[in-house]
Amino acid sequence: MDLTYEAKYHQLEEEHWWFASRRDAVYDLIAGLQLPRTAAILEIGCSGGPLMQRLRAAGYTDVTGIDVSEPAIELARARGVANAAVMDGAALEFADRHFDLVVASDVLEHIEDETGTLREWARVLKPGGRLLVFVPAHAHLWSEHDVMNHHFRRYSRQGLVDALQRASLHIQRSSFWNAALYFPAATLRLGRRLTSGPVSKGINPRSTGDLRHLVGPANSLLLWWMKIENRLLRLFNLPLGVSVFALAQKPA
Repeated sequence: MDLTYEAKYHQLEEEHWWFASRRDAVYDLIAGLQLPRTAAILEIGCSGGPLMQRLRAAGYTDVTGIDVSEPAIELARARGVANAAVMDGAALEFADRHFDLVVASDVLEHIEDETGTLREWARVLKPGGRLLVFVPAHAHLWSEHDVMNHHFRRYSRQGLVDALQRASLHIQRSSFWNAALYFPAATLRLGRRLTSGPVSKGINPRSTGDLRHLVGPANSLLLWWMKIENRLLRLFNLPLGVSVFALAQKPA
């Protein structure tokens, strides 16, 4: 990730509607698994630790977080988040069959070796353990935002499912997330492509990506809307969205 963009990310991750609503979605999916509060949980790409804080507040006692970014882990520790460490998500320093659940939100697209990384994540799962992965959706939504974030790819729903199955994991659920933003994002990015041409592979120093600091009513309204969508996600899968997720299980 671009360093300037990363600093902005850490400033906004606790209250920004996007991060808060996705954290709600991830938490709901974890809660739905009905894991014992002693379950060993690993968050890959924990950033400053807000999801870890929420899990601990809910009573989960064995939560570990890693991030490749030293500033992210320093921030997590400054927030009082225990058991967070700097580590490469593609080369985990944990024993085989260690975790009941591994969570990775917007991590896999940053790693070139997709298959090797998913096998590494499966390696540290206990038999019967689960892997929950969120990634950006749809190649046609590729934009400067992806370039700023050093993404290698965006995913179709089937593409994510296929990648997990290649790692010998069984799919329990897959769905899109954030349907509300899909049509505005598609319209905006198509318009940019028509007026400015294909997206350059190099980082535009004038670009700020798609992360905007919204305050007050605008942020609250979007967060409220996404909470409604997250409730719908408890009932059924969404047919489109700007992100896609899958829940997979390691064979017992």
